[in-house]
Amino acid sequence: MASGMRLRKGDEVMVITGKDRGKRGRVQEVRPRDRTVIVAGVNIAKHHTKANPTKNQKGGIIEQPMPLGLGKVMVVCPHCGKPTRVAHRMDEDTKERVCKHCGEAIVVEEPK
Repeated sequence: MASGMRLRKGDEVMVITGKDRGKRGRVQEVRPRDRTVIVAGVNIAKHHTKANPTKNQKGGIIEQPMPLGLGKVMVVCPHCGKPTRVAHRMDEDTKERVCKHCGEAIVVEEPK
């Protein structure tokens, strides 16, 4: 996790600004260098592809999620269900992410 990155793959997030405001989804990919994330089902773009018989590709319209800036999403707390800012708490040797509303730890279930 790069400095300032408070999101992880598998987090549930809510979009707080833009055309998809209010939508929720899971983070599929985090791009620390670009400070963007890709969220499933949010910010969908249509990509028109041409058929290529040599590569066995069909032509058509493909829908794919595009990256969103980190400032446009907030983590949704799994305990209280509210979009929240993330704090950090040190417990002896471990550093954990904590919800600012309820104070519970935010734990990510590993996607399979």
